[in-house]
Amino acid sequence: MSRITPKNCAVFGIDIGKKIFHVVGLDAEGRPIQKGKFRRDTLLQIFDRAELTVVGMEACPESQSLARTLQEMGHKVRIIPAQFVKPYVKSNKNGIIDAEAIAEAATRPTMRFVGIKTASQVDLQMMHRVRSRLVASRTILIRQMRSYCLEHGIAIRQGAGVFKSTWPGFWRKRMI
Repeated sequence: MSRITPKNCAVFGIDIGKKIFHVVGLDAEGRPIQKGKFRRDTLLQIFDRAELTVVGMEACPESQSLARTLQEMGHKVRIIPAQFVKPYVKSNKNGIIDAEAIAEAATRPTMRFVGIKTASQVDLQMMHRVRSRLVASRTILIRQMRSYCLEHGIAIRQGAGVFKSTWPGFWRKRMI
């Protein structure tokens, strides 16, 4: 793919990487007419210059951010769950082959796509996931401490609130 001028493609597929993005453009019949790999800044320049079209990408941590940016440029973005792209991979896995499979999957009329979230929706989802992980870690720790106490013949009722209220008094009694 030219560094400056992209061809007029019916659909682009992007395989998102950490530093390098593989891009494949398909014509209206589904034949690849452009292939390339780019760094993030170059990728955005390419799509800024490209005719408005459909852009497909696999769902991954960066896909939401990139999708919002491409939508702001005017492109129609389709995020596809990875398990739905896999059947379209034709041979050994690499970035260009994956990008071509993503582009092909994006053209399927019955394909299910992931909704594009706003930045605030992504933030809220992140906060819920972090809180869920903290609660799970706390639960594991409390269960472990209750089992240690049982090793010494001390039973503590279940529940985080009970554990917190029992714990300080428990240690004062044990130390005297």
